[in-house]
Amino acid sequence: MNPPRPDHHRPHAQHPRDAPSMPTTEHTTAHPPVGTLIALPVLEGEIVRERGVAGLGARVVALVRAVVTSPQAVQLRAVATYRARRAPRDLIRLVWFFLRGHARWAVKGWCWATHGDLRADSRAARLVGDSEARRVAQEMIRSDGHARWAKLGHAARLGLAGGLLIAFLAGVLTLIDAQVPRAEMWPWLATLYTVLGVLAALGAWLLKAAPMGWVIAAVWEGQDRTPGAGWLIRPSREDADSWVDERMISQALAHLGITPLDRFFKNGGELTYTVPARVDGDGTYAQIRLPLGVEADMVAARRKRLAANLGRAALETWPTEGDEAGILDLWIADKGRLGKGAGPWPLLHEGSVDVFTGVPIGTTQRGQVIHGLFFERNWLVGGRPGQGKTSLVRILVLGAGLDPTAEIWVFVIAQNTDFDPLAPRLSRYAVGMGPEVAAAAVQSLADLLTEMGRRGKLLATLPGSPPATSRRLADKPALGLHPLMCVISECHELFGHPSYGAQAAKLAISVIKQGRKFGITLILDTQSPTAASIPTDVTRHVSCGVAFSVADHEANDGLLGSGKYRAGIRATELRMNTDRGTCVAVGVSDAPFELLNTFHVPYADGVDMVTPVVSRAMAAINDLRRTAQPTTNHDDQDHDGPAEVDYLTDIDQVLRGERRVRTQVVLSRLAELDPATYEGWGFHDLTTTLARHGIKPVKSRGVKSIRATDITHALTHRAPHNTTNSDHKKGI
Repeated sequence: MNPPRPDHHRPHAQHPRDAPSMPTTEHTTAHPPVGTLIALPVLEGEIVRERGVAGLGARVVALVRAVVTSPQAVQLRAVATYRARRAPRDLIRLVWFFLRGHARWAVKGWCWATHGDLRADSRAARLVGDSEARRVAQEMIRSDGHARWAKLGHAARLGLAGGLLIAFLAGVLTLIDAQVPRAEMWPWLATLYTVLGVLAALGAWLLKAAPMGWVIAAVWEGQDRTPGAGWLIRPSREDADSWVDERMISQALAHLGITPLDRFFKNGGELTYTVPARVDGDGTYAQIRLPLGVEADMVAARRKRLAANLGRAALETWPTEGDEAGILDLWIADKGRLGKGAGPWPLLHEGSVDVFTGVPIGTTQRGQVIHGLFFERNWLVGGRPGQGKTSLVRILVLGAGLDPTAEIWVFVIAQNTDFDPLAPRLSRYAVGMGPEVAAAAVQSLADLLTEMGRRGKLLATLPGSPPATSRRLADKPALGLHPLMCVISECHELFGHPSYGAQAAKLAISVIKQGRKFGITLILDTQSPTAASIPTDVTRHVSCGVAFSVADHEANDGLLGSGKYRAGIRATELRMNTDRGTCVAVGVSDAPFELLNTFHVPYADGVDMVTPVVSRAMAAINDLRRTAQPTTNHDDQDHDGPAEVDYLTDIDQVLRGERRVRTQVVLSRLAELDPATYEGWGFHDLTTTLARHGIKPVKSRGVKSIRATDITHALTHRAPHNTTNSDHKKGI
């Protein structure tokens, strides 16, 4: 066979996989002559771009870096490092917890076996000299002992019988399993043996795990019960200073120096927490039933000592009387939370107000926004000068001004400009210390009484005789039942005026007592809330009392009500200037009191955030005037007449010439005719209106109907003085 020719003699090189196999010879390794072309093998593959690999690697690195630097990973590393460093000490603690857990179990067992709780009750009864309670406790010890022995005997008999039964069944099953193959057993019996095998395996595993469970239970029982103690956290928690639980509260109460309470703790008594300590806003709340002979006001009288025992300032500790004299409501603020302020007023830049639902005035110690109500409310606000009382009243006036249906009067018995920016929104406004301002304020109080009489008569004539004004009635300008607020700033100057003081006090008390259901609200503020400057009946009947920092208990009770200082509701704890803007308020919520951080709308030299709000209020009034239908001013109407809507004419219109119409159909047609007036009407409203004209719905075919002839007769024969303002407008 001739040797193959070299590849460079071939016209085209073959692909390596197409070339025939050739024997390997030595001459194949010879170097070809210089200048000879060599056919290299062609390789199959895919081009991998270096940039793609680099991009993928960068993404992986970025992902790993993000995971490693995440807050969770950082916290995990910190905890792991901290625990590894403290591992020896933690091991010693675990051993100590294990031993202490067994000791606690032993104590509990001994207490149960010897009736320790009942014996403690017997000793307590002996110490207080209660022979009856001691006799009952001793009888319970004897009866409980007999009952326990009886239960133990019964349990022993059941255990013995059960053990014998189980042993017998186990012997029978073992004998059957040894004599009969599983394949020849009945299916249910084979299944039973399978289940028993699984249970035996689980039992063996549980026996191995039982010691570990025992150790864990003992460690859990013996663990440290110090508040805030834990295993997977650092001891330097951010809230470590704010942590409060029942144990800390009990210890603080035990060191107040109250004799009955000291005796109770000395005899081993434990307080009953009707509400356990729990987080409540920016603090901790608990409710405690005090032992015999201890009242809540006794604890409130030692408020400073209680605060010191809890590691708090007096302002941060609020013990008050609960529903009973022996119930203590205790709220403890987190450290440093009360001085943070309420933040910006929610209505500063946008929003409107419905005075029937209230105006946001501040936030409570629990962090909740409180709305100041006007309907069926009157306000008395006071405190030392410069502590925020005028700012709060201004917030109330600004909020009411954002309701375009509200009418506001302001009288300042002092020479200042606190309310000057609100003047465009005020219907009456007077400032000064002269007698003319006091006279104007007294005249306005008299006008309020007159307005109350008018509104009372008008409400009596309305369908259904509503007992009080409402949002629906206030939205009808023709009725004149809109909200009306009267503010008297520095009211002590008015009540102490030599000429007008007595009359002003008498009128103010009448307005406070009678004006609530007519939509009339009186707001008073003062910096001298004493019995001599503020009438006692004003404080007694006012709905909402607000006290900023005051000097003594007389000023405190003069604003918040009699007995509030004794009950632990004290604005005397508020510090001058330091707690500016913080007040104690009663009547603003369902709670006995609230510690409020009030909102503030800046108004000072060079800073005026009040005027933009007033501009919004005026724009809202203009919008309401453009959209409202023209009505006759109620001041020019006969206030003793019926309502301004001609109900009889409207009913005649919706009958649509029909001889008889069902009352339900009449009501629906009236609602279509004038939704603002008739949307809330019911059968009682319709029959009451018809009864004024001597008309009664007749029953026809089982339904109540109104006859057109009755309406026509009433329209024809009604007296001229019964013609309403609506009739005048229609030319009747």
